[in-house]
Amino acid sequence: MRPRRHAAAAVTLLTLFLTLPAFGQGALTAKQSEAVAAYARALGDFESILAERRRQIEAKEPLPNLPGQAIYLARVAVISTYKDLTDAMPSRIGRPNKFEIPPAYFDADIEPLIDEYGKLFDIMEAPPADAQNSATPYKDVVDLAVAIARAKGLAPVHAEAAGRISVGLFFAETNGKQNVRNARSNTYMGSFQTGPSEDRNGRRKWEAIKSEIAAADPVLGARDDREEARARGTDHRFNHWTNVRDGLMNAHADVFREIPGIVTTLPEPIDQMKLFELIQIVPTPTRAALKSGDLLNYRVSRPTIMKHLRNNSIFAFGQADRARSSASYREILAAMWLFNRKFERALAKYAEIRQR
Repeated sequence: MRPRRHAAAAVTLLTLFLTLPAFGQGALTAKQSEAVAAYARALGDFESILAERRRQIEAKEPLPNLPGQAIYLARVAVISTYKDLTDAMPSRIGRPNKFEIPPAYFDADIEPLIDEYGKLFDIMEAPPADAQNSATPYKDVVDLAVAIARAKGLAPVHAEAAGRISVGLFFAETNGKQNVRNARSNTYMGSFQTGPSEDRNGRRKWEAIKSEIAAADPVLGARDDREEARARGTDHRFNHWTNVRDGLMNAHADVFREIPGIVTTLPEPIDQMKLFELIQIVPTPTRAALKSGDLLNYRVSRPTIMKHLRNNSIFAFGQADRARSSASYREILAAMWLFNRKFERALAKYAEIRQR
């Protein structure tokens, strides 16, 4: 129970600090006091669940089903209540943080808690012992995406865009880590986080164009044969090559045809990555938006779609965003700021691959 006492002490000190009026500011209003208390509770809960999960792991105790979900929701609550706090008290907006989260959403003083959050997920999502890694995981993503895009009829420049975008998807789904499990889901696994049905669908679609791709790129075709042989009799989602290949074929290959128009509408590479990540998160409305002829102004309003967006850290933080009942794709892309750092890393990795 020691972690809980520690968390309670931290919350007490935090509450005392927050309730001290800022320089030149009078007593807190009821709304401000409520925001202070909500953030203190959320922070205490976050510290407590982090400590509890760390204790369970170090004691080698069985973890609960979906062990990352409670931690994830606690982190969302911390960011959300901090945004409510800074909305009520703009003077509480602090310095920039190393995670590049907008300071209105995040207090840089709690960076160590997010570091611990990441370490725990690394442990909980570690690949299974029989996972089949690749020595060139990022290059594999580029090579497969470019080959698939060329088979879909894209010119070389647009096929390269498909390769760059796909590295972004790898970072968005797993932070660029191959063959990981999922601490928040019993369904989605592997480098591109696919479910069993998505994996089967991707394999079926790959078989339809495999011979064409092998004729155009015999080296890639031979690599594919070797990986298929290696993965035989196992879950293909834990072979990096086959999971990336089947993930791209399942969700993204047909959308690659739209890249010429997408890069015209969205000239910034990070926005292109965000759009393709939305194919992962909310595929049906995103495809409808692409077909609409007015992508950026296309609006979604179904509660289930808004719920899926929030479950992926889009419109998830603060009462104002969570109260939204609809959004345009222009607004959705802007709200995906938590993905920016991942996509910047993806761009750097793509540039590194192409410079070799």
